[in-house]
Amino acid sequence: MTLMTFALLALLVALGYQYLTWTFGYWRKRKVPGPSPKPLTGNFPNMYTLKRHSFYDMQDIYRKYKQDYDMVGMFLGRAPQLLVLNPELAHRVFVADFKSFHDNELANAVDEKSDYILANNMFTMKGEQWKQRRTDITPGLTMSRIKTVYPVTNQVCNKLTEYIRKQSRIGAPDGLNSKHLSLCYTTEMVTDCVLGLSAKSFTDNPTPIMDKMKNVFDQSLTFILNVMIFAMFPILSKIRKLRFIPKDVEKFFVSLVETAIDARKQQLDIGKQFDRVDFLDYIMQLGNKHKLSTRQLAAFSMTFLIDGFETTATVLAHALLFLARDVKIQQRLRDEIHANLNNQGFVDFDKLNDLPFLDACVQETIRFFPPLIASNKLCTKRIDLPNGKGPTVTIEPGTVVVVPHGCFMKDEDYFTNPELFQPDRFMEPNAAKTYRDRGVFMAFGDGPRICIGMRFALTQIKAAIVEVINNFDVKINPKTRKDNLIDSSSFLPKLQGDIWLDFEERK
Repeated sequence: MTLMTFALLALLVALGYQYLTWTFGYWRKRKVPGPSPKPLTGNFPNMYTLKRHSFYDMQDIYRKYKQDYDMVGMFLGRAPQLLVLNPELAHRVFVADFKSFHDNELANAVDEKSDYILANNMFTMKGEQWKQRRTDITPGLTMSRIKTVYPVTNQVCNKLTEYIRKQSRIGAPDGLNSKHLSLCYTTEMVTDCVLGLSAKSFTDNPTPIMDKMKNVFDQSLTFILNVMIFAMFPILSKIRKLRFIPKDVEKFFVSLVETAIDARKQQLDIGKQFDRVDFLDYIMQLGNKHKLSTRQLAAFSMTFLIDGFETTATVLAHALLFLARDVKIQQRLRDEIHANLNNQGFVDFDKLNDLPFLDACVQETIRFFPPLIASNKLCTKRIDLPNGKGPTVTIEPGTVVVVPHGCFMKDEDYFTNPELFQPDRFMEPNAAKTYRDRGVFMAFGDGPRICIGMRFALTQIKAAIVEVINNFDVKINPKTRKDNLIDSSSFLPKLQGDIWLDFEERK
């Protein structure tokens, strides 16, 4: 009996091992080189332990193979993926060969039944549905519309200054948490610009908006486990989809959008002339044009809210970090700002994007902590691509192709002294575009699916930096780490241990 039990257990172990490893021959059969995967974790040994961010596992593969190949095969758990090593090939994926890489991998993980809001976000939409949504949304994010809400931006910047003053008087020994400060700013900014409402983020009684938005990005353990299970059993994605945005968050924002629309309609009904043609105005126009329900309008609104909340706050928080670390760079930026202030103490909209050193500081920050450290694209049309010293690779529809932006942006072959914060590398005219055309700097993507909220995000970030640097000397609090280690558990790349800063008001 004991022998039989042992034999059955051995058989189960053998079958389990066979299941965990039988996909591992996928790339070998296609003569695509790559590192040997391990059971359970594939090529990401820290997938479950989270001892370090997955970026570093990817970077190890990138550095090992980039001299010889344009792409290599790797595995996330049992799921095969193709890692792009050549930035020229990355540029082809986003631009020249866009028809073969039209969609993002996340599109396979959600649908309207599992996550209505995310399924209606352009990032997850496919094919013609994505094209139509982009056509609808793009006119709402023109520079003229962004300019129209710029006075709101300046009002929120003033609230930011008052909040920092108030918190600095309290004198917390750990300083201010730069990420929390930035989230307060972006929550207030986006909520007002998109919905015409105040989140009251800088008051003692804020609305639940910021906490609800944080719930979107601070994912639960259940969600993380589900992602891991899907990596182990990819076939599950055809049976069951993921919910990224919690149900209570979806209900909250549907109600919020309804409140904003009702308030705007009441103002219009009594003949009140609204003094700005904002994003809510445009969303309501879309609603009338397409006869959209409140839930559908909420999905449109969440495209603006999600894309402008966490990622923008992350860039802003790290920009303040780097400026606080280097007094000379901070003063150089302050001098540029002072030379362009108007009588009201802020930089006019038409000048904001023409401050070269301010733009360089933002772009260099994005190089260190990009909104997306990698892009997972889906092959949508069969294509043959060269592979350096290896044979040509035939990529079949459904293949996940990973473009590791973070690896390119930390590569000394493309950026001298990549671990140093050096804004001057972006001081040449159109430097960011030049890097993007080379495929080594695609912080907001590239090609037809480039982030349409990029200009709005950059305006928010730059306006806040102008406000803070003009009014305060920003210093590093001793609680902040000195290196740039990425938080191992963070969905978006951020500094491990958070960013703690001290603010000394300038006289």
